[in-house]
Amino acid sequence: MTVQGISMNKFDGLWLPTVSLWHREVTRFLRQRSRVIGALGTPIVFWVLIGSGLGRSFRPPGTTADTKAMHYLEYAFPGTLALIVLFTAIFAMISIIEDRKAGFLQAVIASPASRISIVLGKVLGSTTLALGQAALFLLLAPLAGLPLTVTTVLGTMVVLFLISLGLSGLGFLIAWPMDSTQGFHAIMNLVLMPMWLLSGAFFPAGGASGWLRAIMAANPLTYGVSAIRRAMYAGSDTALAGEPSATFSLLVTVLFAALTIGASVYVMEKRK
Repeated sequence: MTVQGISMNKFDGLWLPTVSLWHREVTRFLRQRSRVIGALGTPIVFWVLIGSGLGRSFRPPGTTADTKAMHYLEYAFPGTLALIVLFTAIFAMISIIEDRKAGFLQAVIASPASRISIVLGKVLGSTTLALGQAALFLLLAPLAGLPLTVTTVLGTMVVLFLISLGLSGLGFLIAWPMDSTQGFHAIMNLVLMPMWLLSGAFFPAGGASGWLRAIMAANPLTYGVSAIRRAMYAGSDTALAGEPSATFSLLVTVLFAALTIGASVYVMEKRK
């Protein structure tokens, strides 16, 4: 009885609030269809327009005039997947500010739910939404010249899950101390978008200047985009010249996710 009671207390204090908040995030998303346009439609338009405009002039590092150059739509496809995840994390974590204004967040904090369950519920809800939207865009990979196989789909989805956790944790970390959505959008424009632009999603690091390559090397999202590209090419080195190895990219992505979620729990525990 004691063991069962301890087990039920852990479920009620950790997993039940986590699942409840996760379900709330998913339900809210399904009721706000306009968020699909913002998180999925915008990156698709960006990918098509920019990719079509730079398609003929783009030449990745490692190619010569005698080799067939990669089309920009193909190169930018993994980065667009990361952008979809980034947009979803941004829109999902705005709900923290909205919940605080509505009084819902204060009620959750005053409940017996543990602080880590609040973080996990929000982060896992955002991760689920990001993963679902990225999976829809992944179906367009053959249009970019990237064939889909069971191996590439499963590998890409695992990497996207880890990136979603990291970016959702980062979004929570930024949104938690804020009281206005305007301030959150300002941070998004100042930090999150440059983080994506300097991740190798928009242009390869091999063609950038030295100081810019140093920033890209310090950017954790650089390794997330590289891990997506590695997974989609299933180990092929043809189009991956100069990029980090798959093992190192995956390791950095895992550490980034663990760091942002851990920091979110710490900040939430510290702020009254």
